[in-house]
Amino acid sequence: MYRHQTSRLPLILGAVVVSTFISATITYFLDRYLGVTGQRLVAELRAQVQAHVGRLPISFYDKNRTGTLVARIMTDVESVRNLVGAGLLDFVGGILTAVIALAILIHISIPMTVLTIGLLISFGWFLKRALGVTRPLFRERSRISAEVTGRLTESLNGIRVVKGYHAEASEARIFVEGANRILKNITLSITSQAFLSLCKTMVLGAVGAFIMFLGAREVNAHRLDVGGYVEFTMLLAFMVAPIAMSVSIGTQLTEAFAGFDRTLEVLNEPEEDGESGRTAALEPIIGHITFKNVTFAYVPGEPVLHGLTFDSEPGTVTALVGSSGSGKSTVISLICGFHSAGSGQVSIDNVDLSTIRLSNLRQQLGVVLQETFLFDGTIRENILFSRPKATDEQLYQACRIARVDQFAECFPERYETIVGERGIRLSGGQRQRISIARAILADPRILILDEATSSLDSESEALIQSGLNYLMQGRTTFVIAHRLSTIRRADQILVLEMGRIVERGNHETLYRRQGRYFDLYTRQHGLEANLFLAPGEGDKVMQ
Repeated sequence: MYRHQTSRLPLILGAVVVSTFISATITYFLDRYLGVTGQRLVAELRAQVQAHVGRLPISFYDKNRTGTLVARIMTDVESVRNLVGAGLLDFVGGILTAVIALAILIHISIPMTVLTIGLLISFGWFLKRALGVTRPLFRERSRISAEVTGRLTESLNGIRVVKGYHAEASEARIFVEGANRILKNITLSITSQAFLSLCKTMVLGAVGAFIMFLGAREVNAHRLDVGGYVEFTMLLAFMVAPIAMSVSIGTQLTEAFAGFDRTLEVLNEPEEDGESGRTAALEPIIGHITFKNVTFAYVPGEPVLHGLTFDSEPGTVTALVGSSGSGKSTVISLICGFHSAGSGQVSIDNVDLSTIRLSNLRQQLGVVLQETFLFDGTIRENILFSRPKATDEQLYQACRIARVDQFAECFPERYETIVGERGIRLSGGQRQRISIARAILADPRILILDEATSSLDSESEALIQSGLNYLMQGRTTFVIAHRLSTIRRADQILVLEMGRIVERGNHETLYRRQGRYFDLYTRQHGLEANLFLAPGEGDKVMQ
């Protein structure tokens, strides 16, 4: 018997050495290959999520904070890398070793092997249930982290308001509260992981002791020799190692799947151009825009537009006038395709806007807003944003028309001057002129001027007015303005109140009618006269 045991020992040792070598070799190549693959996966997934987020409708952004979306794209996607992390590679190598060990264990003692497998399966079931409890903790942590990141982003973006109201301490307190919520969540996660580790040690220890006890009984009953008993207990360690590792690996994978769940939530959001029926393309857009009995509500049952009907001919200027909350910006949102009409029809060139591909529409759409957004790049880069492949001559022509050249060429770096985040290094008038140059370069068929001059003083407005006049030539233009003096030349003026058109016509017609438009116009000019304001400045007091 002793000679038989000795003759099998080299085979066992050889199998252990070979399996260890194979495991180490496979782990090395998997570590190298899948490690790089994991990083590539994160980069590609992050790019996919960012591109998808960029194609989501405005309503999605209305419901989600910027910082939260940044956390989704950066942090949640990064956690997905753990699906192919180094710990998982070790686990795969361990599984291979366990399979080889299992084959030998079956050869030594089938009854003890079956019993061992049964006990380990029971532990695996317990582990799965336990990890199912920790998964919501990781999801909650991601949610809290996104909220804290969102608040921090807002605080930094509004740092001038924070400092202006001496609210640094208040913002710091809010951030600490958020950080403490994250700490509380992490504490719960660590506690649950420690409990799992405790259970792992106790259960696997009990399984090992039980198997050793059964093995001793088998030896005493002469159903298993001492050599086989020693071999079984040694190989059992190789088989149990991946099970022990599964606790830490399971926690890692649970966190990864929690991040993946949140990533899928974003990817499952329907894209605005993915709506069924958006197949029409207008090349080029002529610019005939019609509203037919359009009603719209941001919140169901609370309409902000009621049965709007009007017609804007190609190349004409339509001005929208009314008090705050009258529905002017909502009309613009519908024209831009940011929202869809609840009932009625918005059409462009006699084609229902709900059937037009939004990418096609916005390629021929230009927007100049009250709050000009500039990227932290050069003057050149910000103007070329609307048309990256434009030539230098086209760029400089747009700059001359918008009077950008008057200040850009005074800088040492000229058009390569860095404007700072949101254009902070430039004045409001300079930022607005860049915005106009950007729109001129885009050469749109439909132009939106949303309070384009209301934040400027009269001198700055005079400088950019010629650029606006050039920009409006031959284009279907919609103007929102509190300065009624800036819309006197509009082909038609729509006066909105409570989401309804109460008056329409040109300046002369509406002024003679002495209705709502007359009241707004005379009130504004009365304020200017009484307060000694420059013409067009009275609106600042009215707002």
